[in-house]
Amino acid sequence: MTTSTPPPDAKAVLHRSLRGAREALLWKVEGLSEREARLPRTPTGTNLLGLVKHAATVEIDYFGGVFGRPWPRPDAAPWLAAADSPDADADALQAEFFATADESLAQLVDLYRQVGDFADATIDALPLDAPGHVWWWREGNRDVTLLQVLVHVSAELSRHAGHADILREEADGAVGMRPGNGNLADGFDYAAFTTRLRGIAEQFPDEGR
Repeated sequence: MTTSTPPPDAKAVLHRSLRGAREALLWKVEGLSEREARLPRTPTGTNLLGLVKHAATVEIDYFGGVFGRPWPRPDAAPWLAAADSPDADADALQAEFFATADESLAQLVDLYRQVGDFADATIDALPLDAPGHVWWWREGNRDVTLLQVLVHVSAELSRHAGHADILREEADGAVGMRPGNGNLADGFDYAAFTTRLRGIAEQFPDEGR
């Protein structure tokens, strides 16, 4: 008699993916100075601590108000109320993408860990078909389920963790998926590899667009 393996629990699989992306993003600011965590590293101002602050905002919104579960510490994220105001200007809308001089690295990391607990509580409490409402999405797509939100937020956080991979490598050369897993080939000469790739690229004209 053969026994079949029960299918994996879909919510558990999705939740594990979400937590993995969250922890990867937090790890990318570990050990950095306040300066290095804040420095913009792209022409549009993308910075590591701003990614953490944005990710916290995303999880508060999607696992909070979308399911009628208000974030219990509005004082810890005052930029949310400013952005939701009908009078919000461009500065208010950009506030979640950078740390102000009054917001420390440790403070925002601690905030995101609290937000993670808050989001996890929503996920644990609700079934995958629990209804929610994303009021900032376009008309016709605003009614969602926990399943849709889990997939959406996991994808968004994974994308930002990828951004953070590159920014952190540029900051101090640190790479990897998680502590103890650099995800690089042992003994491989990456400096020579990079030189080789540059040589190939430079054989082609820089025509631009």
